[in-house]
Amino acid sequence: MTVAAPRQRVDWRALWQSGDLGRFCFISLGIFLHAANETMGATIMPGMVRDIGGVQFVGWSFAVYEIGSIVAGAASGRLVSFVPLRSNMVIAALLFMAGCIVCALAPTMPWFLVGRLLEGFGGGGLVALAFVSVERLFPRNIWPQLFAVMSVIWGVAAFAGPLLGALASAHLSWRWAFGVSGLGGLAVAAASVAVLRMRAAKEIAARLDETRPSFPYEVLLCLAVSVILIAMAGLAIEPLRSSLLLLTGLAGIGLVFVLDARRPSSRLFPSRPFDWSTPIGTGMTMIGAFSVETCSFGLYAPLILTNLHGIPLLTTGYIIASESISWSILSILVANAPPQRERLIITLGAFMIAGGVAGFAYAVPAGSVPLILACAILQGGGFGIAWPFVTRMIVAAAPPSERTIASSAVPTMQRLGYAVGAAIAGIIANAGGFSHGLSAATAAGAASWVFVAFLPLAVIGCLAGWKTAKGA
Repeated sequence: MTVAAPRQRVDWRALWQSGDLGRFCFISLGIFLHAANETMGATIMPGMVRDIGGVQFVGWSFAVYEIGSIVAGAASGRLVSFVPLRSNMVIAALLFMAGCIVCALAPTMPWFLVGRLLEGFGGGGLVALAFVSVERLFPRNIWPQLFAVMSVIWGVAAFAGPLLGALASAHLSWRWAFGVSGLGGLAVAAASVAVLRMRAAKEIAARLDETRPSFPYEVLLCLAVSVILIAMAGLAIEPLRSSLLLLTGLAGIGLVFVLDARRPSSRLFPSRPFDWSTPIGTGMTMIGAFSVETCSFGLYAPLILTNLHGIPLLTTGYIIASESISWSILSILVANAPPQRERLIITLGAFMIAGGVAGFAYAVPAGSVPLILACAILQGGGFGIAWPFVTRMIVAAAPPSERTIASSAVPTMQRLGYAVGAAIAGIIANAGGFSHGLSAATAAGAASWVFVAFLPLAVIGCLAGWKTAKGA
């Protein structure tokens, strides 16, 4: 047995004086923009839909953002082998800014979706590059502290996004929220030019990866087309047409994994990602199932609560933010849990997530703010305590040659689940009444079904979580 060396105590003052901490905080502004934009988007949705219409495309707005994020995340790790990190950061920040400008000026929902796709490319790239920068610009002994800084930044952003969206919608216009975010993108681009203009960055930028793995074009194209087909099934609810599009889209998602398995040099997922005989398969199933089933809350809760119950935007925004905040806080609290507690923590987290979704099915139609808040905290806390340990088990169970793939596959599976979940939630919401426009009556028709329909996935997630913990 190998005895782990004691972790060295980090001198935060020395880290700041050296410039490493300040440099990383500037790089991590991209994480702040990405996280704040997600929670802000949910908060401004009611005002935006009243202004430009297109409530039937609400699921699309999240799905295309996630598609952009997945593509950018897959590309970023490879592009730094060809283009300096600083240039990648600037391009990603400017793409994010361009997306914000298009969203702010969008006269119709299709234009808004174009802006969201650009935001996804930029935001997903910024987040991926922040993780790449940890490996490429900073000494290994401070990585744990830098990842802790990332968690803090994500939590602060989740709190700030709803505030920006609600204040802009209430006192100015929802368009101003995207305008401010666009200025943030410009600031990140400028900071990247200034902060990354240093010897360490130049040395890393000049160090090219000799292997240069090929880019998985066909996998990502299949993924994007499949999600769009699923989303199209909800635009005009017709039993035959919608069923064919849904089944074709789901078959396409299956094809994504078949195509990915045929690319040994540049896979997005480990081999046999859904084999329940290994922790990899059960862990990836748990992540995928819970990512799909939990999309409805952030997407449709603001629309339902404001139109059905007259709850203020700021209140709904902070209910949504509470999920991310509880995720961050509980993740930090259980980070040092002893190994013998991990099985219990994973199982408890899985049932907390499922309990949150089941609670929403009652609390959101009833309009009970305290109960909705409790469910949001329960769901976010479940993610917070389970995800780190499930991720560790997936990576530990992977063969040494696949551990890097397994590590990056966890956020990719999560983003894929969010994209598919958003598309399916759009079908359910439109079938429940949103296809006829936004009103109290249509909100009432969709209020329960956007949660109840995903309960079977909650069961699958709990079973997968229990089996993952059992195999720990």
